[in-house]
Amino acid sequence: MTDARGNARPNGDGSARHTPGTPCWVSLMARGLAATEQFYGALFGWEFRPGPRPLGPYVRAVLDGHAVAGIGVLPPDRRLPVAWTPYFASDDVDLTAESVRSCGGTVGVGPLDADDAGRLALASDPSGAVFGIWQAADGAVAGVTGRPGTPAWNELTTYETTNVAKFYETVFGYDEDPVVSTDLDYVTLRLDGRPVTGVHGIGNALPRDRGPYWTTYFTVADTDDAVDQVLHLGGQVLGGPRDTEHGRVATVADPEGARFALVRKAG
Repeated sequence: MTDARGNARPNGDGSARHTPGTPCWVSLMARGLAATEQFYGALFGWEFRPGPRPLGPYVRAVLDGHAVAGIGVLPPDRRLPVAWTPYFASDDVDLTAESVRSCGGTVGVGPLDADDAGRLALASDPSGAVFGIWQAADGAVAGVTGRPGTPAWNELTTYETTNVAKFYETVFGYDEDPVVSTDLDYVTLRLDGRPVTGVHGIGNALPRDRGPYWTTYFTVADTDDAVDQVLHLGGQVLGGPRDTEHGRVATVADPEGARFALVRKAG
């Protein structure tokens, strides 16, 4: 686990855009917007501003003037899971969507324009895990990272890594860095030598009623204090806190059940 969102390249106007394939945004689809804003605002210190409305009501979570995440509202007539979804950067979302389809994935929404913010699509890999593709508008600036309240890492939990990692490698041009172990099925996906995301295969331990899913890790100043705050705000602890080589980590869920992770980085 590491912060890979620093992969950015300059635009002609001096702003920066994410290199294609890097995680560039995370978005939560919730059922109750006001209560969700209250939870994450108290936990991470986020403020909220109106965002693009391609799929209905949507707000940007802002930290010291910088957008760090988005929260939208699930349509009441659709039985979709409340979940955080990572978006990966693309220079041409339509072309990337075609690559998703040709590699065995599914494009469920879009590609469509998100007002003047850019162009997006929602897709799923061949195992069913949902992710987004984001083509930022010209002049878009890479978001703030590396501080409490910002996304630090995205990790896919799935059945096995071999075929799934190959899918993402083909679509986004990653290089694979597998863990050589008989006890752990894990692949780090790299771009230009930098780790950008991880794929963890857990076989039959994956709950049948859930299927493969992405987890977003958010940086916190103190994992234990953040866990206490999650509980105080009506969320739940799913695992940890525990010390890892990357820092102290806990897996939690908000009051609507959307799971995410908290990490205080080592060092």
